[in-house]
Amino acid sequence: MNFSLYTLIKKHAVITLVFLILLSSVFPAVPIKGAKAPEESQTSVSPPDENTTGLNEKPDDKNPVRFHSQAKSALLMEASTGQVIFEQDADTKRPPASITKIMTLILIFDAMNSGTLKPEDSITVSEHAASMGGSQVFLETGETQTADTMIKCIAVASGNDACVAMAEHIAGTEEAFVEKMNKRAVELGMKNTHFVNCCGLDAESHYTTARDIAIMSRELIIKYPDIFRYTTIWMDKITHVTRRGSQEFGLSNTNKLIRQYNGATGLKTGSTSKAGFCLSGTASRNDISLIAVVMACNSSRDRVRACSALLDYGFANCHLYEDKAMPALPDLPVKNGKSDSLPLMYDKEFSCVTTNQMDTGKIRRKMSIKKKVTAPVRKGQSVGTLTYYYGDTVLGKTMVLAGASVEKAGYRDCAGKLIQGLVF
Repeated sequence: MNFSLYTLIKKHAVITLVFLILLSSVFPAVPIKGAKAPEESQTSVSPPDENTTGLNEKPDDKNPVRFHSQAKSALLMEASTGQVIFEQDADTKRPPASITKIMTLILIFDAMNSGTLKPEDSITVSEHAASMGGSQVFLETGETQTADTMIKCIAVASGNDACVAMAEHIAGTEEAFVEKMNKRAVELGMKNTHFVNCCGLDAESHYTTARDIAIMSRELIIKYPDIFRYTTIWMDKITHVTRRGSQEFGLSNTNKLIRQYNGATGLKTGSTSKAGFCLSGTASRNDISLIAVVMACNSSRDRVRACSALLDYGFANCHLYEDKAMPALPDLPVKNGKSDSLPLMYDKEFSCVTTNQMDTGKIRRKMSIKKKVTAPVRKGQSVGTLTYYYGDTVLGKTMVLAGASVEKAGYRDCAGKLIQGLVF
């Protein structure tokens, strides 16, 4: 084939190909009857389940993703700061059922912290304690268990009998213990709470709120993190030793969140006919610890779903902010001291939890330090603060401390300074 003929054929082939491409764009291909069209990349969207807790599909300006809980009352709190991330009908007074035991556990750990109670102390079960109905570990009158075992029975199996036995051991009577519970609630700022018993059985004027539950939950886990040694137990056993002999009894955690939610650490369940199903759930992931409270759910399964959804929302929208470049601190003048100045230091690196709605670039700092201090000054003494703001909201603060001790100057010190001043 000569060169001119080859060029002619090639030109006609190109023209024909271009014509076919243009034709296909004008007349799209018609699928053959019975043939299967190619599958698209799809996301199957199921209609919302009325019994599940999740995100509301109607966002607003303040909340790009608005959250709604199916629990009648709910609150989500970041544990380290106490910052409330989400709340829904959080101040309505409701029966708390066995979530009451969170306050009971606070007082038990208070007693251990003060030295008046030790884990190995023997606790004797009274007739009143043994008569408790509801959830129990079937302690018998006169039976003894260690305080450590009793805490396990309360935190894991929600034993009402163990709860009352501990209350009587600490305060003499359950009534006296309940007085301590109400006093502690006031100290913590629980404004809408009143306890009538220590275990949570339904009673007139026994109530609290989702907000107050979060407050006392935070007190327990922040002040006494050892509680997690108990609340993370899934199954265990105790030994009853009575006049009938020795018998083992199995404990199973009433909080199914422990097995079903990644990062769950506790904390306490509750359910009665009046309270419905309640849960104060705690979980930690990536240095963020959350407290999710749900009240008056319809079933045990619903409370776990509602609590899990709250925690999911929190972990998806919360981030740990750390100031890795805190401002340099000047030396602070000292009056009447052996030294004329002292170095300063921060008590800790500042950190807080922010949400997706916050622009961390708009976080601002305000330093407030005394102009001078008078000797004597001890190392670690507070001399100022570095406060962090987002708009008009205070995110938190870190203390500015004296980095060294300075003793008060004596006569010789003053004379030496005078001579040094005259010479130099």
